[in-house]
Formats: sequence, C-alpha cells, structure tokens
Amino acid sequence: MGQYNGLGTYINRSHLAFAEVGNAWGSTTTFGEFWDQVFDLPFYNALIFTLTYTAIVTPLVLVLGLAIAIGVNGLPKLMKGPSIFVSLLPFLVTPLVGSLILFWMVDGDGVIGATIQLIFDDPNLSLKASTALTWTMLIVYGVWHTLPFSFITFYAGLQTVPSDTLEAAQIDGASKWQRTIFVVVPHLMPLVSFVTLMLLMDNFRVFEPIVSFSAEAHARSLSWIIYNDLRESGNPLYGSAGATSMLTIIGVVILLTPVLIRTWRDFNRKAH
Repeated sequence: MGQYNGLGTYINRSHLAFAEVGNAWGSTTTFGEFWDQVFDLPFYNALIFTLTYTAIVTPLVLVLGLAIAIGVNGLPKLMKGPSIFVSLLPFLVTPLVGSLILFWMVDGDGVIGATIQLIFDDPNLSLKASTALTWTMLIVYGVWHTLPFSFITFYAGLQTVPSDTLEAAQIDGASKWQRTIFVVVPHLMPLVSFVTLMLLMDNFRVFEPIVSFSAEAHARSLSWIIYNDLRESGNPLYGSAGATSMLTIIGVVILLTPVLIRTWRDFNRKAH
C-alpha cells in the first residue's frame, strides 16, 4: 500500500525545496551566494526564467503593438491592407514551426548565425552556447510571435475612437503626442487590460520555443518541467508534474490579480 505524502511533493527538492533553501541561507555569507544556490534548484531556476520572460515580453508587446497600430492607422488607405497583412504574418505561423525557423536561422550555418560570426570575426560564436544569448533569443522570438495579437486588437480599438474628441483636442492646440496620450490611450484602457491578461497567461506558460530551440540546457520554464516529468522513460512522474501544475496555476493567479482588481474597479466606477 502507498503512504500518504501530504505536501511532501510540494516541498521536496524538485519544487519549493524549503530544506535546501534553509540550508543555503545558513551556509552562505552573502546574498549573491545565497541566490546562486537557490537558482541552482530546478523549480526556482525555471521560475526565474518564466518570470523574466513574462516581465520582458508582456510590456514590450503591449507598447510595440500600440505603436504599430497607431502607425498603421495613420497610413493612406492604399497602404493599410498590405501593412496589416505583413504585420499579421508571425501570428499565422504556429509557435512550433516559427521557433524552428528561427532556430535554423541562428545556427552557425543559418543566415543570422553566419552573419553574426562574420561581424565579430569569430567562427565559433554561437547564440545557442550562452545562457544570456539563449534567453535573449527566446525573448525576441516571444515578442515577434505575440506582437500581431496586440497590434490587431489595438488597431480594431482605434477604429472606435471618437473623431469629434480628436478634432476638439486638435482645435485646442494639442499635439499628436498629446492626443495619443490623453485621448487615444484612455479610450483603449479596457483593451489594454484585456491584452495584458491574455499576454500574462500566454507568456507564463512558455514552452514551445524551449523545445524547438533545444534550449533546456540554458532555459527551462515551469511548463517545460511538467513536460519533462511526464516523459520520464518508463516512469512518468505524475505526482511531480501535478505539483508543478498547481504551483503554476497559483503563480498565474498572483500575476493576474492586480489586473483583475483594476478591471473590477473600472467597471464599478462606470456603473456608478
């Protein structure tokens, strides 16, 4: 008969690792040494990459998506259609295929990898050989792939901005920048909240690029840990994968809480 494990799986070395964190705190003399030992633990190593990826990709996609939407909205009608089509191309490619294409491009024989080697005059330079470069490559891919979603959502929202309000602001002497900040952005705030929620949930489960880039030596996410536990040869670690899944859900809830609270307050303010 099996023995009830309680919260043992959640606090073992593969997850929250309370004992290991306590030992690291007692055996180190500086915060740098302490964090080095903590980040060597599998769960915290994956957590720091997941949070870094989410914290960088989400605001970049929001800002760039809005900027591109405003730029395309200001183009002549003849150029809007082709511009929208080109902007949506990354979104039409599945994540697995898109990341594989970039993986081949940054390889030593690929156009990007070979160009970088030529620029730095180093035939052994590889974007896949460094943790920092691998993280950068994954983040750049994340921005490239999710940017069309942000762009098309904001572009649709721009079509609803009242032209009378924009004309009144222009008559009052507001510059284009001031009209954008004080008229357009406040009008799009509900969409900003929606896009932020979607991006946080999507980015926190980053997985496909890591597998496609074979980047697990330098970057592991919480979703990748779940996948790795379930594909253990002959002995899938269902309990470990379930514990990581629950901790991931808790992390998503914590990330979404500030945005949901803001959305709720805005809704109540409009209702009254």
